[in-house]
Amino acid sequence: MKKVLLLCGSPRPEGNTAQVIRECAKVIADHGVEAETVSLAGTVIESCIACRTCAANGMCIIEDGLNEIIEKLRESDGFIVGSPVYFGTARGDVMAALQRIGMVSMASDNFLSRKVGGPIAVARRGGHTATIQEMLMFFLINDMIVPGSIYWNIVFGKEPGEAVRDEEGMRTVRRFAENVAFLVKRLD
Repeated sequence: MKKVLLLCGSPRPEGNTAQVIRECAKVIADHGVEAETVSLAGTVIESCIACRTCAANGMCIIEDGLNEIIEKLRESDGFIVGSPVYFGTARGDVMAALQRIGMVSMASDNFLSRKVGGPIAVARRGGHTATIQEMLMFFLINDMIVPGSIYWNIVFGKEPGEAVRDEEGMRTVRRFAENVAFLVKRLD
């Protein structure tokens, strides 16, 4: 069965980003694709140290749980990353995770190549498009396929539960999740 891995970059297990990612996982599953969500809540993700050890063994030398995510990603056909917006950008640990995942892929066997996915940004008021662009660079440089939607993958909300009440934002990310499932099922 085809599978999409969803990475929730929120430190809050029940925060807006987690709720948005949960809804995307439900949409993907409803379209006949397995969806697994991994949360960064409660973890500390270190930045890449550019040691290039991953070139030899296909795994990161830093032992902070990211290798488990990399293994799940190797077995997945799609990858969606959701991040809350902090000071106009994605959370630092989200970008640290993406940079290390990308480094391992590029230095070893390019396991990200032609996986389907993309980013989602969740924020109270602003910084969404800069965050989407920042995360999108990861997908594009890793030879991944990024489907569109009816708008950019941004959702507004401050207090937990507000984001899922953003009708346009949720309609957009639901369609994005549908498009990810659609492409994953059609690409071989």
